[in-house]
This record gives sequence, structure tokens and C-alpha cells, in this order.
Amino acid sequence: MIIDDCHYDIIVIGSGAGGGTLAAALSRQGKSVLLLERGGAMAIEDQNVADADLFRKDRYHPRDERWFGPDGDPIAPQTTYALGGNTKIWGAVLQRMREKDFSELAAQEGVSPAWPFDYGELAPYYTAAESLFRVHGKAGVDPTEPNRSNGFEHHPKALEPFLEPLRAGLQRQGCKPYDLPLSWSEDPIDPSGDAQLFGLDKGDASNLVIRDQAKVLRLHVNPSGHEVKGVEAEVAGEAWLFSSDVVVLAAGAINTPAILLRSSSDQHPSGLANGSDQVGRNLMNLQLTSILQLATQLSSGRYARSLGINDYYWGDKNVSFSLGHIQSAGGVLQDTLFAESPPVLSLISKLMPNFGLEQLAARSVAWWAMTEVLPEPDNKVILQNNQIHINYLHNNREAHDRLVYRWLDTIKSVEADPLTKVVRSAPIYPRGEAPISIVGFACGTCRMGDQQSSSVVDPNGKCHELDNLYIADTSVFPSCPSIGPGLTTIALALRMANTLDKAM
Repeated sequence: MIIDDCHYDIIVIGSGAGGGTLAAALSRQGKSVLLLERGGAMAIEDQNVADADLFRKDRYHPRDERWFGPDGDPIAPQTTYALGGNTKIWGAVLQRMREKDFSELAAQEGVSPAWPFDYGELAPYYTAAESLFRVHGKAGVDPTEPNRSNGFEHHPKALEPFLEPLRAGLQRQGCKPYDLPLSWSEDPIDPSGDAQLFGLDKGDASNLVIRDQAKVLRLHVNPSGHEVKGVEAEVAGEAWLFSSDVVVLAAGAINTPAILLRSSSDQHPSGLANGSDQVGRNLMNLQLTSILQLATQLSSGRYARSLGINDYYWGDKNVSFSLGHIQSAGGVLQDTLFAESPPVLSLISKLMPNFGLEQLAARSVAWWAMTEVLPEPDNKVILQNNQIHINYLHNNREAHDRLVYRWLDTIKSVEADPLTKVVRSAPIYPRGEAPISIVGFACGTCRMGDQQSSSVVDPNGKCHELDNLYIADTSVFPSCPSIGPGLTTIALALRMANTLDKAM
């Protein structure tokens, strides 16, 4: 094993929304930071694919890596090991959780648990996160939007021309569509914001050391078991050991608990920070259903996500429990999530020639219906023979089904409106649920809380059982917001940077 000569103030493991943001922020504070990233730099052409090739290759699946699902079959996960992590392929939609999302809420199949702090605690960090990631949006349109101290610094991106009359058609049906807040760089070559561009690249190069192609295997503790003394990683086929005063895990909701479970020792026989038996448990993976609608006006099929609708976020005329969030997908040839097509659409896309996909994209409007799930102890990440196994079943299904059918009723009403001419009715609306391989919205496997017996980290992200180990990714989420976790992860990372700055 090669022992690194340098000792750092902080080691951050993972360079996605949490890790990339945190490492850069700490370096700007003057801390010496080592960032360990399993992948390398992603080529620009792979970041901005906008053609039928998106459907033809497993471009965003790690080579030679398979996880195993609840039926024991292997899964090829859609996850990205690269500088910037999964933000390299996200839709760049960055929304704040609503005030009530932080509270205990009755859901269709149980109770969505409260966070250990309220929206007001995170509000200033949301503002900072929106500024850092150049979020383009417009305040005051969405009725569920949480309280904010100021508007967005950047105006929304212009919609594709055919989406403006569609917005007007939705408004005539009583909906309140709003411009999705998007991280946008204004760079025509690399327009979508991500954690490399607005995270790592904003760091202080004199304090931030980045080691890519470094796969972290396990963490080593001191004899008392109360501190992490070494981070073991595989670099270019060789074992390395790195050291620091503080270690922050930000490897994502699947790999973070896997690293902790792999780091078992005499002091921590069930895995590091796992005295509560909560590491890996309470996995939540947002319910996602894609819906295709026929357009009468041709589009490029290549554009960013655009419109959000939260009219059913807290329920509808028939039920008082939350249903979830609707957003227009990006153009079919540009939305990486849509390219990981649910079963019905997958068959269509695999059989179509390229020109057929081009025509489908040009004549379609794609929507995503998104509904939270609740934490359940048996939905979990497990290590068996050093392989990742995911035991997972969606819950809160009736709420999601209601959202899907409520949205189908809405778009049918829009199509029946003689003033709306950009979409038309169809005998069927192809749709399907995202498969378990979609893990970009996963959260909850190392949840935060005040009680050590029922959580892994405290409200500041510090592991209860370790004096110098923190977690800064979606695994700490106590609940699963329907609007996606991206901005909240960034805000939590900025909050943690402030906490560590005061503590060190």
C-alpha cells in the first residue's frame, strides 16, 4: 500500500452536487482539501448528447459494474463516475423544497417524517446555492413556492416556441405552469450547469487537490474506533492510503452506505457509523412516470426541461394528501432520463430506426410525473460478497397513480380546447415507470436526525459515532421531496462548509 505523503485538513469523497460544492467552498475558506473522485473528466461530447445516439448506447452506465435488484437479477445502474458526478447528466432543474416538506406530513400510505430543522434554517443557503449555480427562474408564479427573500438573479430561459401556447392552454384549464428553475451557464458549448463547472471550478486551486480515477474502498479508524484515520482508495490499480483531520463522504445514496458497510472492523462490526443499524436502510427512490403527448407543431426534439406544474402537489379536489410534481421533460433526444426509457417506451425506442426517433421527438411533448416515497427500513442497500444489492419496492403508489391520471385528464382537456392548436388527442398516451436502474433521485440511506438510535448523522451531517466523519449527499435526507433533491443537496453542502469552518 502506498501512503500519501500529505496530510489534509479535509478529504471529500465524491464530486457531485454535495461533494463538488463542499470541496470548493472549503478550499475558498483556506482549508487544504483533497477530493477523491472515482471517475475522470467527462468529454464535452458525452455531456451534451442531443441525437438518437442517446438511445443506442449505454453511455451513462459504468463499465463492468453491476448491482443486484430485489429479484437477484443484475442491474446496470444509470450513474456517472466523473468529475461532477451525476450532475453531468442531470436535467439541471434546481428547486427548493416547500416549507411543509420539512414537516411531518400525512401521506397516502403513512407519514412523511419531519427534518430536524425547518425551511428557515436552509433558506439562506438555498439563496446562495441558486447564485452559485446560476439558476435561471421567475419567482411568484408557482403557488406552492416557499417564502424567499429575493427573486432569481437570472431570468428564465426562453421556451421552445410551441411551449408558450401550450403554457397558455394549461392556464385556461386553471393550471399555474411556471418556468422550471434551471442551472445554466450561457456557454453554447457546455450550457447546462453542473458540480464541476459551478462547484470544483470555483474552488481555490492553491488549496484544492483533485485525485480522479480514485475509487475509495474503505475507511480505517483509530484504535478507539472514534475517528477515521485513513481513507483507502484504489488509484491506477494500486492501493493508496490518504489521511486528514476530517473526512466527508459524498458518494451518493447507494455508494456512501456501501463504503460504510465495507468499512467494518472490530470496533464497528456491522459497518462504520452503523451502531443504530440504519446505514443502508430507508432507501427512497422518487417515483417517476414518463408520459408522451402528440404535438401538431414540429420541434427540434433538443431542448432543456421547461415547465413545472404543482397544482396537485398537496392533493386535488378529491384527496387531501400530496400527489406530487409535474414537469415537462427535455426534448426526447436530449433528456438522458427519458433515454433510460421505461419498459413500454424502451421497446419503441429500441426498434425504431434513427429517422423514426427523430420524427417521434419532433412530434412529441414528454412529461414527467414525480411523487415522493416514504422511508421503510426494509428498502435498503446491502453488501453481499462485496457486491451491492438493492432491496426495494415503491410505496405511496396510489398517490402516484392519482397524479398520473389527474395529469392525463388535464392534458386531454387542453387538447379539447379549440384555442390550443399545438397538441392533439391520441388514442393512447405511451407511458411507463422509470426502472430501478434510475438512481439519480435516490436518497435516505444514512438519514439525519437528533436521535442516535434512529439515524446515522446529526442535523449538521456528522456521524453520531465518529468524531470526524461527515456525510454530504442525498443519503442524509429524512424524506423524499417530489421536486427532486439537487438544490437541497447543494444548500446542505454550503451549510456544512459553514459548520466546518467554525469548528476547525
